[in-house]
Amino acid sequence: MKKRFSVISSLVVGLSLLVTACGSGGSGGSSTGAGGDGAAPAEEQGKRIALVMRQNVGTFSAQYINGVKAEVERNGGQLTVFNADTDLSKMASNLDAAVNQNFDGILIDHGTAEALQQGTQKAVDKNIPVVLFDTDIDIPGVPVVEQDDQKLAELSLEKMAEDIGGQGNIVKIWVAGFAPMEKRQITYEAFLKKYPDIKEIAAFGSATNNTALDTQSQMEAILRQYPNKGDITAVWAAWDEFAKGATRAIQQAGRTEIKVYGIDLSDEDLQLMQEADSPWKATAAVDPSNIGRVHAETVFKLINGEQVPDKVQLNPVLVKQDDLPTDKKVTMGDLSEYVTEWGK
Repeated sequence: MKKRFSVISSLVVGLSLLVTACGSGGSGGSSTGAGGDGAAPAEEQGKRIALVMRQNVGTFSAQYINGVKAEVERNGGQLTVFNADTDLSKMASNLDAAVNQNFDGILIDHGTAEALQQGTQKAVDKNIPVVLFDTDIDIPGVPVVEQDDQKLAELSLEKMAEDIGGQGNIVKIWVAGFAPMEKRQITYEAFLKKYPDIKEIAAFGSATNNTALDTQSQMEAILRQYPNKGDITAVWAAWDEFAKGATRAIQQAGRTEIKVYGIDLSDEDLQLMQEADSPWKATAAVDPSNIGRVHAETVFKLINGEQVPDKVQLNPVLVKQDDLPTDKKVTMGDLSEYVTEWGK
């Protein structure tokens, strides 16, 4: 997750779908081209696109990458993924490598202005089109694709308030330093003021290469600290990796009276939500595959000289456990059959 952007005109896109993963790499990246197994010359493979990522963690990232890959291949291009494994200095080096290698377009996922402003400006100076996702860089002519993060938070928080009757003790799982997280926190602070009978009794969160597992361990410690039924009413998780970890900890502890509310969605998340007695009650999301597709589509528009708004904003949808059938497993590919807003 990372930082984002400015506004001139907003393109609102509602979304849905899915896929799997692409490899990750260091400063050399990993590539996948439209030419299949053949080693066709670069000029025959079309435009070379670099995807510079802060991290590739979980099924959300996997489906996002596949959305990017599908759109690049649809345009006859070749994708190279640069994964920084959460290291912002490595991410900056990867961006410099992409610029120095004269890629035809650069996609930046979850970067920060502090780490990447200089490299992004270098790309712009070399007339390399750059498109951001969840990144807070503000440079004229560099558009940002973003989810409506405050709406994501609002949808999940309001559903939680409704389900717990506007009162109770909650745990927040959140981490600073990511643009989308910071925006979600603004909504969360306003939420606590709106519902004074909802009390935050614990807060934690860290973004690592094993976020879900680390969250599970931390949530287990919280459950030991608050061992009695009724001590904790609900958990609000500002990222699906957090929600996965919290859900598993609650299930293993047999504390499924505690309700979980999250942000983001993947096939793995849907499976967890559909498990018997799952505490994960709702999540607000935009389809990650479509985020990837729109991100890549936008850079090709720039490459082709088309006008692109400063902000391309994707509308979120609330997916509730009650929306899902109990007699079959739902994937994101058929989620629109059960959540009518999904995919519109």
